[in-house]
Amino acid sequence: MRDQQVPPITAELCEWVYSLQLSDIPEEVITRTKYLILDGLACAIVGSHLPWSETGTKAVLSMESTGPCSVWGWDKKVGPLPAALLNSSFIQSFELDDFHSESPIHSSSVVLPALCALSQHLKSEITDSQFLLAALVGYEVGPRVGLGLWGGDILSRGWHSGAVFGPAAAAAAASKLLKLSIEKIEDAIGIACTQAGGLMSAQYGSMVKRMQHGFAARNGLFAALMASQDYTGIKKVLEIPYGGFVSTFGNGGTREPSTTPHRITEDLGKNWEILNINVKPYASMAATHGTIDCVRRLQDHYPDVFNDLEAVDEIIVEMSLPAFKKGGWAPKRPVESTSAQMSAPYAAACQIVDRSVLVQQFVPVSLERDEIWKWVDKIRCTHNSEFDKEKKTMWFQRMTVTFRDAAKEKLEVFVPAPRGVKPLLTNKEILEKWRMLTQDMIDGKVKDRIERSVLSLGSGGELGELFEVLSRQTRRLAGF
Repeated sequence: MRDQQVPPITAELCEWVYSLQLSDIPEEVITRTKYLILDGLACAIVGSHLPWSETGTKAVLSMESTGPCSVWGWDKKVGPLPAALLNSSFIQSFELDDFHSESPIHSSSVVLPALCALSQHLKSEITDSQFLLAALVGYEVGPRVGLGLWGGDILSRGWHSGAVFGPAAAAAAASKLLKLSIEKIEDAIGIACTQAGGLMSAQYGSMVKRMQHGFAARNGLFAALMASQDYTGIKKVLEIPYGGFVSTFGNGGTREPSTTPHRITEDLGKNWEILNINVKPYASMAATHGTIDCVRRLQDHYPDVFNDLEAVDEIIVEMSLPAFKKGGWAPKRPVESTSAQMSAPYAAACQIVDRSVLVQQFVPVSLERDEIWKWVDKIRCTHNSEFDKEKKTMWFQRMTVTFRDAAKEKLEVFVPAPRGVKPLLTNKEILEKWRMLTQDMIDGKVKDRIERSVLSLGSGGELGELFEVLSRQTRRLAGF
């Protein structure tokens, strides 16, 4: 296919980023963006002083000079790029942050750190209306870039999808805040997309799993800053046939057609992907949530089903391919929090034993419980190819419980989509999550100030107070 025959996707996206105003956006979308921001900051407050966060932060601080940008919860300031990297790693630090239902990316961990660092880096004052608009751009662009690659398909092939889709999102958001021209926005996205990457094998116990969206936040911010200084990037990067973003990351795609680049700009400004960003009710990877909800349904309908470990022969969980590849494996002892949070059998065992899959299920002492591991050994995940047919079936999960007593009838439950995906958590539920996660982490007055500042974004005020309170020292999560 010749270059001129390819639809001008990059140009259309850049024109939209440049021209978008708050007055163009439905109030529902604006309000949801504020609550997504609040949820992202809750995740950062919980994650800023976990052991792996402290290791990473100390290492980065040892390499970097002081600067104008806050390292959240540390009372430290560095330059914009390391600030974006570290603050993103805090949001991603405990598997509590948002994700898109079809195009897997943790949007807050990419967009917020880039914009907060950029706002403090700039000498001119940024209003909260400008910040909100730029954040909304980033939340919308990230999932759409992923839709050009069938969303979750790239995850099944071993890429850490959010780290692949994220640089363009951060670049678009930062470009909007910088008020770049259409041409420079295209340069920024071109510089960002050539830095995309991330391997999903990071989930098997590494600290770097928590930082890969931070690479995207840092690289996208770097791209926009370079473009603002007249450094040029790849033109038509999303659609160019040889070496382009979609054409290259689409190599090896398992769907037919292998890529869907038209979806990046399809109904742009009409159908809002922000409204398909999910907020997590559980402290585990998204593909484990359907498994948790299967257990919950069994517990609701058959309260005694898991009372006797020895009576259960096996628990089989059927999943789509993306869910199976990412979460259908069982870790072995000893395990770290990262691996445990990425495993559907482990998450299901927590729900069976504790009737809860939240922060305390993954503190070190909880990871050593024999009763959890005995249940993990009972659970086997399998791939059901029928669940791969279309986007709505990708969330399907079926759980079957068989018993040692052959005369006892097996139990089966089906979940079409987990809580948090369908239905989405309401804004009220997100507010409750914010308050629950932060209640023991920061002073009550500080918590109220952050909440008030975020939910009033768009009023035209300044952001200095929000950045100041985010920089204050936070407590370490109990149990670590």
